[in-house]
Amino acid sequence: MKKIIFLLAFLITNFAFSQIKVLKNESLTLVGKDNNVELYKKKNKYTISYQDTNVSQLNTFRSFYFHDLNKDFDTLYKLISDGFIDTPSSEIQMELPNDIIGLNFRKNYGQTTVQFIHYINKNKKNIGKSQFLTRVQVDKIFGKKNAANISKPAKKKDAEAANN
Repeated sequence: MKKIIFLLAFLITNFAFSQIKVLKNESLTLVGKDNNVELYKKKNKYTISYQDTNVSQLNTFRSFYFHDLNKDFDTLYKLISDGFIDTPSSEIQMELPNDIIGLNFRKNYGQTTVQFIHYINKNKKNIGKSQFLTRVQVDKIFGKKNAANISKPAKKKDAEAANN
């Protein structure tokens, strides 16, 4: 009987102290956001979160990540930027640690756009898709200054200087 009481007391105290565990709060830094696509950074790990347009439920958000080991962040941005200049004829696929990501470039209303195609867990049957993004939206998500917006004030100043 003493053993049963001791065992019950041990289990009760063990459950009482192990239900709540304080976790270390390591916050993510928002790099950029546009509509339903967001880019976060934590040390050298980048996470892209997007609303999946491939499902009928409106609030399905998915994400994928990659580590910035050999300037992969800049390489991805350059790959997307180059796709706006010289549109690839087929999807560009990249293998990440847990997923495969495709870049699907299309012309929408005469403007080149890109869409992330997310092959979840490297499974070609389980696919998530982001909305189509313009170059301005990609620049905003990647935290880059849009070259078109930078040059507009300069042109206006040049025009004013020419008039004076």
